[in-house]
Amino acid sequence: MLLYFADYLMTFDGGFRVFHYLTFRAILGALTSLTISFIIGPVMIRKLSRNKIGQSIRELGPQSHYEKKGTPTMGGTLILVAIAFSTLLWADLSNRYIWVILLVTLGYGVIGFIDDYRKVVKGNSDGLSAKAKYSWQSVIGLMAAVFLYKSAILPAETQLIVPFFKDVMLDMGWLYIVLTYFVIVGTSNAVNLTDGLDGLAIMPTVMVATGLGIFAYLSGHVTFSQYLAIPYLPNAGELIVFCAALVGAGLGFLWFNAYPAMVFMGDVGALALGGALGVLAVLVRQEIVLMIMGGVFVMETVSVIIQVASFKMTGKRVFRMAPIHHHFELKGWPEPRVIVRFWIITVILVLIGLATLKLR
Repeated sequence: MLLYFADYLMTFDGGFRVFHYLTFRAILGALTSLTISFIIGPVMIRKLSRNKIGQSIRELGPQSHYEKKGTPTMGGTLILVAIAFSTLLWADLSNRYIWVILLVTLGYGVIGFIDDYRKVVKGNSDGLSAKAKYSWQSVIGLMAAVFLYKSAILPAETQLIVPFFKDVMLDMGWLYIVLTYFVIVGTSNAVNLTDGLDGLAIMPTVMVATGLGIFAYLSGHVTFSQYLAIPYLPNAGELIVFCAALVGAGLGFLWFNAYPAMVFMGDVGALALGGALGVLAVLVRQEIVLMIMGGVFVMETVSVIIQVASFKMTGKRVFRMAPIHHHFELKGWPEPRVIVRFWIITVILVLIGLATLKLR
């Protein structure tokens, strides 16, 4: 929004041209969303506590979690407000990629909000039914996939890029829609499964968003993309502003969500942030790199699949509890140890993902 105002001010002083630099607006975007989180966070937490909008703890969960009962939840609303305001303020709103990722993020946030609202406000422990939740996720995911497929201008926008190989770019055709759908919906649910400990989901999300933001900036720069042998995507560079806003909002939320958490993000945050990462990976054509960088999310999801399949087929459980972070808790790991070690794993995986830029 301010980009247009800067264009007007440039007629009086050329110094306002600085607002056209992506890196400058990304920095301002991160600082803006971080500031919003710090300002609104305490107010929101007090309001959630006053209205007794607290987390319910499942009876089958680890006993150490019972003390968290009543901790304010739905804090993901704070993240979404900060991201949306900062992105609308600093991004180029004529860029279709910005609108796609912003609308999908907010759309998934609405789904999570309804689910949380029914659980903690209306007292319906089931919240939004799994069928309804998945159906609405699918509708939004498919709409985004079809729009991106129909509006693609360059062949690279719908090709599957295989990391570590310079010339392997597979033409997907209509399968692009299928891939995009599964990446968006799958990542949304994977982050939601990971959101089970204080700060466990938000920090890996911030790290992966940072890594994909670097891909976005390089893909949108004609010189860098040619040098690194990655597809040149003219619209992708602007996504770094959204990524920066997400990073700032995420770090601001972590200030209140770090162990012991003062607030939980709830489904409103987890579903939205997962959807954002999925769309981001699709837009920069790095779906496989997302699986590498987001290995913690993949591990959490696979652990649930294995646990359910094993129990149904053999009546036995592979893990003491799934998702896998609960397994380590029941093995005696203190919660902070589980969290920090998962963070360390994510740092390593993000670095491996970034290494694909050069190892081709």
